Amino acid sequence: MNDEALSFLKQVAPRYVWWKTPEEALRYPNRLIAQVMDIGTFEDIQNLVRLLGEERLAGVLRSAEPGWFRPQSWAYWHYRLRLTQATDALPVEPQRQIA
Repeated sequence: MNDEALSFLKQVAPRYVWWKTPEEALRYPNRLIAQVMDIGTFEDIQNLVRLLGEERLAGVLRSAEPGWFRPQSWAYWHYRLRLTQATDALPVEPQRQIA
């Protein structure tokens, strides 16, 4: 991740991972990125795509843990990143397992 992307994530971390310090949030960059993808403003999402690229965002989506994305965001990003075609079924969202 380049310095500009890292600086952007550190700047937005308090808005999207408010329960941690920016430094703590950056220890788990995929979680922070997913949070911006899920609830980010239009401007923040545009910056995320510009700075990180669609391939990185697709990787975050593919490795998402349960609860990282709401159903609407899950669908949006699969179509937006062309991971799913309009005629295909969406992949199942990650699910929590209760033992």
